[in-house]
Amino acid sequence: MLLAHPAVLQELVARYESLCTAAQGLSLAPDLKRRLEDVTYTLCVTTGTRQLDQALAAARARLAATAAST
Repeated sequence: MLLAHPAVLQELVARYESLCTAAQGLSLAPDLKRRLEDVTYTLCVTTGTRQLDQALAAARARLAATAAST
């Protein structure tokens, strides 16, 4: 399996977290909903998972492993 570059994973996780923060307490605007769906899909594809919680866990584990090895 191809592994995404850690910088790509870091950016995707940061984008997801930023969008979640923006969505809190607001009715989800169509464009914000679409961006959340897009980043969720991309996280799943880049981590080889099918669910968001698994994708985030895999991305964070990969980032932690990369940080530990440097």
